[in-house]
Amino acid sequence: MLVLGLGYSGRHIAALLQSQGVVCSGTVRNLEAAPDDGLIRHRWVADGLGNGGAVCTTLGRAEPGATLLETIRCAEAVVCTLPPDEMGDPALRLLAAELRRSPALRWVGYLSSTAVYADRDGGWVDETSVADAVDETARRRLLAEAQWRALARDKSVASAVFRLPGIYGPGRNALVQLADGRARQVVRPGLVFNRLHVEDLAAVVVAAMGHQGEALYLPADDEPAAPQEVLAFAAKLGGFAMPPAVAWDDPAVSPALRRFYASNKRIDSRGTREALGWKPTFATYREGLKHR
Repeated sequence: MLVLGLGYSGRHIAALLQSQGVVCSGTVRNLEAAPDDGLIRHRWVADGLGNGGAVCTTLGRAEPGATLLETIRCAEAVVCTLPPDEMGDPALRLLAAELRRSPALRWVGYLSSTAVYADRDGGWVDETSVADAVDETARRRLLAEAQWRALARDKSVASAVFRLPGIYGPGRNALVQLADGRARQVVRPGLVFNRLHVEDLAAVVVAAMGHQGEALYLPADDEPAAPQEVLAFAAKLGGFAMPPAVAWDDPAVSPALRRFYASNKRIDSRGTREALGWKPTFATYREGLKHR
């Protein structure tokens, strides 16, 4: 297994596979900061390039080393967790030729986002819903999804796209934000959204690796909830004071955060659960936050 991007989600996917006896490796930007967990890591050299006045991250100038090339030749499965840029998936641009030549490859996966769906005013989306968001974030995600699917079709291998809600878990949750003084109580009346514990994400990816064809999955927890409810539960659980409430359209709220709060939708993951025989271990944020 090769994980392109051993960040928060990638490390948990690799750790679960490793616990099941699968040989895993992945890419990182900083080898020196990597934990000693038995995973083989390959270093990317990333460049910041200007595009239309906006700085983007690209891996296009990275030089894949001999160990990475050998890993690609041996990997039966590859999953990409990296964010896209204006041209789609940066890792795929660098490695597509090697992946197409790989004699071992049987499955590819791509971690995308439910940001590809436009605001539903609290309504539901599932695997049959149209990905109708038209902002730049959605455009980049959909382009990267299409690129990975095209590679899989060219090689006649299985593929899976995972459109994910907010990922949280140990070290990345409302409790940590409260403890660090970074938590903000931004309130938009009626706003709810789903979440997914990182260990449930890893379980979904591993389950999907056993399936053939071209698949789309929307894994999520059981309870779309307002962010202030989650924050209040975490504050009570950890004995923290709640930060003051601020309206989502207050000028003090950054444009990026306002865009995040502008989309209000619920995720129906029944199709994903039935297809994979999966259900979340952490059914709601309550179970997830208690699992520290």
